Amino acid sequence: MPSSPRLPLPRGSADAASSAAQARASLPSVDRLLRSSQGRALSRIHGHELVAGCARRILATLRERACEGKLASEATSDEALAQALRAECDARLAPRLRGVVNLTGTVIHSNLGRAPLAEQAIEQVAAVAREPSNLEYDLEAGARGERDAVVERLLCELTGAEAATVVNNNAAAVLLTAAALSRGREIIVSRGELVEIGGAFRIPDVIRSAGARLVEVGTTNRTRADDYAAAIGPRTGLVMKVHPSNFAIEGFSAAVGERELAAVAHAAGVPCVSDLGSGALLDLSRHGLPREPIVREAVEAGCDVVTFSGDKLLGGPQAGLIVGRAAAIERIRRHPLKRALRVSKLPLAALDATLRLYLSPERLAERLPVLRLLTRPQASIRTMAEALAEPVAAALAPRFEVGVVELASQIGSGSLPVERLASAGLAVTAAGGLRSARADSALHELAHVLRALPVPVLGRIAGRRLLFDLRCLKSTEPLLAQLPALARALRP
Repeated sequence: MPSSPRLPLPRGSADAASSAAQARASLPSVDRLLRSSQGRALSRIHGHELVAGCARRILATLRERACEGKLASEATSDEALAQALRAECDARLAPRLRGVVNLTGTVIHSNLGRAPLAEQAIEQVAAVAREPSNLEYDLEAGARGERDAVVERLLCELTGAEAATVVNNNAAAVLLTAAALSRGREIIVSRGELVEIGGAFRIPDVIRSAGARLVEVGTTNRTRADDYAAAIGPRTGLVMKVHPSNFAIEGFSAAVGERELAAVAHAAGVPCVSDLGSGALLDLSRHGLPREPIVREAVEAGCDVVTFSGDKLLGGPQAGLIVGRAAAIERIRRHPLKRALRVSKLPLAALDATLRLYLSPERLAERLPVLRLLTRPQASIRTMAEALAEPVAAALAPRFEVGVVELASQIGSGSLPVERLASAGLAVTAAGGLRSARADSALHELAHVLRALPVPVLGRIAGRRLLFDLRCLKSTEPLLAQLPALARALRP
């Protein structure tokens, strides 16, 4: 059967196909790119395997662009290929976890690592990371020891508890406590305290995961001691109070305090547990801040177990701290989940150093970063904003305008959710009277450029303004140093 005659391609299609073929042909082989001066230099620094992988990725991308007819001839020059190879190697080796400039106005930001560590904690982490340590070795006895011993004495001294243990976060602390003290039994919680801890982790889910059954008492806005007493029965494992740290119920409301709740629980012969969430170790009102429940107060009120976080108001590393009566803590420590949820030597080193700072409360505000940031005077923040306004405006001109404004910071991470701290910063608006949709688009584009800087800068967009709250900016240098790069990125 005779073959069908081939129809000639349109001239434009033929030219495009020819150009794509020429572009592909101009690309070097992987071996040739590796034998270039830049390829050899990078291989000496990083090793052959990594550089070869980068070369393959670069050439595959360029071939794909050539097939689409989108490969410019200058992209295949020796200089362009050398630059692309160097950039690919740098990107491959760049850390995924990076420092950022926090101008969001949230001090203890859950997405930005929560509390910054004190220098003493950073130094102790570095020291323990470099050398072997006595993590589970009793130096006095010359035998195996317990890692809890690293911080237990300090925790007991600072909270008044009989014993203490540590796990990797407060959700784990609640889970372990519930599993150790009430697995297969009931846990009584007020309906007004069935909080979502964050990231969709909810108290009912934690209790269910611990193998316990939740018993709700009271109503969303009002729960009384009689509600707990009426719910206690032969299947009750414990009574739990959960501090609603990330929301507030106002108006016609009532809740039962730890002292009264502990009395109700102990009269029935069941333990009382308090989940404080943020867990302040000192009265924040001494530093001019709103008051938050103190761990020592919950212990003194009679709670058998108190759980709280290490990386919020305490100002240390991520950890779940469990303190209370010796018998209850021993049951928690012996539970099989304890090993699965334990912390490693690095958080323990940071926690040990952070707790020791509390032994000198008069010096705490200058040594503990989270407290220093929370107590920073608005006047000093405004002075910094005034110093930055002109250089930032010059970098963003002519597309944006910059002004100094008063702002309200928040503590963050579920700590004192309705309280605000008087602050100051910069407000960036789109220049030229752009319509709302175009102005919003311009601000989001600017926010994207700021996130792409060598040290990403994070603000917040509100009311057609990009706001830079300077409460957490320790010095102007991290911002000033990047303004030239920011200006170049915004050029048309």
